[in-house]
Amino acid sequence: MATEETSDMRERHVQRHEEATAGGAFAPWIGGEPHETGESFETVDPAVGVPITSVPLCDAGDVDRAIEAAREGFEREWSETTQAERSRRLFDLVDRLREHVEELAHLECLDTGKPISDARGEVEGAIGTLEYYASICRAQEGRQVQAQEDLHLYTRHEPYGVVGGIVPWNFPIWAAAWKLGPALAAGNCVVLKPSSDSPLTATRVAELAAEVFPDGVLNVVTGPGSTVGARIADHEEVRKVSFTGGTDAGEAVMRSAAGHLAPVTLELGGKSPFVVFPDADLDRVVDAVADGIFYATGQICDAFSRALVHEDVHEEFRERFVERAESYTLGDPLDDATTMGPLTSREQFETVREYVEIGSEEADLLTGGGRPDDPTLADGWYFEPTVFGGADNDDRIAREEIFGPVQTINTFSTYEEAIDLANDTRFGLAAGIGTERTDLAHNAAADIDAGVVYVNEYGPILPEAPYGGMKDSGIGRDLGREVLDHYRQTKSVYLNLGEPSL
Repeated sequence: MATEETSDMRERHVQRHEEATAGGAFAPWIGGEPHETGESFETVDPAVGVPITSVPLCDAGDVDRAIEAAREGFEREWSETTQAERSRRLFDLVDRLREHVEELAHLECLDTGKPISDARGEVEGAIGTLEYYASICRAQEGRQVQAQEDLHLYTRHEPYGVVGGIVPWNFPIWAAAWKLGPALAAGNCVVLKPSSDSPLTATRVAELAAEVFPDGVLNVVTGPGSTVGARIADHEEVRKVSFTGGTDAGEAVMRSAAGHLAPVTLELGGKSPFVVFPDADLDRVVDAVADGIFYATGQICDAFSRALVHEDVHEEFRERFVERAESYTLGDPLDDATTMGPLTSREQFETVREYVEIGSEEADLLTGGGRPDDPTLADGWYFEPTVFGGADNDDRIAREEIFGPVQTINTFSTYEEAIDLANDTRFGLAAGIGTERTDLAHNAAADIDAGVVYVNEYGPILPEAPYGGMKDSGIGRDLGREVLDHYRQTKSVYLNLGEPSL
């Protein structure tokens, strides 16, 4: 039964929905203009369970039109742009987005349930990523190969043409920037698909970008992965696909792209360990592990969901960590005091709830385990920070990606056991190391199978460094200078030289 407090919160959100959506079309963006379709779907505010707005629903035919618009935009104008011109336009987009930081942050907050402070930081992170690729765009160069005296041999880089980007619901604007920055800097046109659970910032960015880029350079299509995402992956005109999401979906994308031999970048799931060695500074490490599992309500692919703690410090770590978990403020994401918002969808709430039921039979529930008691939050998909002790590495809650605020704590006694436990998983996205010893930090970073390793902290994630995983966590990398090679092809040019004569 709704209370006066829940009604007040709902009314506040409904008013903010109207304010946040007043300035945008929130529609697919194809060929430089909004695109209408015959059907629509609602994107729902997870804090109050109320629709924010309706978004046109694309089908495979709409995707085909977006791909055709991208191809035409590439052939008509974008393929002829210089690196300096692309850099300038990316900087123009950065300036345009900076004028709308608060608007985009509120859209992200409402659409995903992230606390407004986190949403604001992620919008800034997306803008910083685009700024990085605007900065290095002009530095792209081929090289001369000094093979023999009578031969001028050099390489040049060329874009693929049309590339597809498919981004998840947990980091909509930031993940979009990870795809758009290098793809556009390398000279491609893009067809981007945001998640149906959180499409608002991507569509708004495309609308703002229409004032910066030629028609067809940036296109956005909205709808489910089963139709819209699948069509992007299997369309023969899409010569490169970059996907962030679940491992099963990533495998499907890879199979579809293989039908026309399009290369793929896959940033997939994780079950990341944080290894706490006996010399660790627990003041730092407890916060690092908490940040790594409770940020974004645990809906992060590199979440530190497995704490592996040396037996000498296990009891103290567990006590401190439970206290830290219970310190989070669950509340209205629009409130700056809130440190944890709801899960993004009812489906994800049910998934987390089911895993906690399984975990309660496998391990010891130390705190959390369900909805918070606060009646103000009754309409949202809120879930308490949850900690299990005594978890075995073979337990389902310790092996399967939950994608929620659920932490397991396990123990080890030797360095070798710690590394074995850390690597005893099908995933290999990220890992954390808690130690004050440089030899332990460097050796463990080398020995753990993970694409990203954090020492004594969680994050930051910076555009300057590659990001991606090993094993079932994916192939290829986002971010870093190297990722430009994922969005361009290298051509070798052999120019045979005759003897000079007059």
